[in-house]
Amino acid sequence: MHFRLILQIQGFLLAILGLCLLVPIPFSLYYGESDWIYFLYSAVICGVLGGLAFLTRERGTDIRPKEGFAVVTLGWIVLVAFSALPFWWSGAIPSYTDAFFESMSGLTTTGASILTDIEAMSHGMLFWRNFLNWLGGMGIIVLTIAILPFLGVGGMQLFKAESPGPMADRLKPRVTETAKLLWLVYLFYTVLIIILLLFGGMSFFDSICHAFSTIATAGFSPKNTSIGHYQSTYIDFVIIFFMLVASINFSLHYKLLTGDWRVFLRSRELRFFLGVVLIAATLVIGDRLYHTSEAVLEIVDTSSFQVVTIISTTGLSKSDYELWPAVSQKVIFLIMFVGGMAGSTSGGIKVIRVLILIKFVFSEIKKLLHPNAIVNIRVGDQVIDKSILLNIAGFFVVFCMLTVLGTVFMSILGLDAMTAFTSVITTLNNVGPGFGMVGPSDNYAFIPDAGKWMLSFFMLIGRLEFFTVLILLSPAYWTK
Repeated sequence: MHFRLILQIQGFLLAILGLCLLVPIPFSLYYGESDWIYFLYSAVICGVLGGLAFLTRERGTDIRPKEGFAVVTLGWIVLVAFSALPFWWSGAIPSYTDAFFESMSGLTTTGASILTDIEAMSHGMLFWRNFLNWLGGMGIIVLTIAILPFLGVGGMQLFKAESPGPMADRLKPRVTETAKLLWLVYLFYTVLIIILLLFGGMSFFDSICHAFSTIATAGFSPKNTSIGHYQSTYIDFVIIFFMLVASINFSLHYKLLTGDWRVFLRSRELRFFLGVVLIAATLVIGDRLYHTSEAVLEIVDTSSFQVVTIISTTGLSKSDYELWPAVSQKVIFLIMFVGGMAGSTSGGIKVIRVLILIKFVFSEIKKLLHPNAIVNIRVGDQVIDKSILLNIAGFFVVFCMLTVLGTVFMSILGLDAMTAFTSVITTLNNVGPGFGMVGPSDNYAFIPDAGKWMLSFFMLIGRLEFFTVLILLSPAYWTK
């Protein structure tokens, strides 16, 4: 294990965070707020500690799988720990546990919050919350990979460890070029959302914040009532469209933007994802039309918004789905598990895993009927290797185990069964709102500190898809 190399990259990440901490300062100064000094203090501390760690640099050493897992997991923990400092020092979030929870929720794009009055926060702190969403969406580790040649080390192991989904996409032979292209696409969509929201009458500050949370499928909003504050069908559908965009593999976006639209349209995973969205939205709209007397356009708007925000794991809110009919609530609950496509900014189990699992079940049925048949599982033209099937099976086993253990732990802390279960599900899947006392009109402030630390851990392992984090807890990892 090259500990100096791990420390060096942690220092580099801290230095990047130090620069990011300077970004909210102009907003604080523009609105005449005095908490800009806490961002400056935090930036200086990150810069100094990052510089000291960087002095231990070890050039000419490639990152092996062991170092890759350690760098990514420790990197996210370090970034969250230091990004919480402005919240804590300024008194905006007096408890460090709460500040850590809010920062973890921001960087992992979960969108779960402990804040009871969001609009009481300063503009600088609100911007920082949403900026954390944006940084975590594409992944600050991927940003680091884009500039790893400066460190004199390779980055493929980092890319594999940080990229969500069973398979990591490479658009270019060099992984650093892939990371740069993904960030360019991400930046392009962010700017486009800001412009479109401005056309809808949203303020420049709110447009930036909501663009950050939308493209990152993150869920933080500078308003207490989230998107419901604006009462604008235009804004709703702009955000719906880009939540769907952010749930699609960014490699496909790159190919589409460079003219290779056939690859985009031929994606079986994309078709399956859009099919699930369409079926879920149709069921909810039909159920609500049958049981309620609301205006048709209002039902279509709020139903579509909530279906897309949940399946994309964004977590922005338009209405309280806990007040909807039973069938609609069940649909919302089920799609919390699905998530978007691999290679997107969304969380969840991921559509590709669900699709492969369904195909696997049908292949097993076919084998029972025809014992001598050779049945390959395909997604499009690609035959799914057995190693990927085993990885997906292991993923589901770990997911179920963590869900059970987490629910038991949260129940011991005094939460009712529904709240305990959905708080675990929504943090593991990086969704944000759940049911019970953590529903779309509630928050996580009431949860005991032990529960907040547990859910913070679940947000981290959910964002990195379990194995990247859990492998560090294995004794075999630490043996030579």
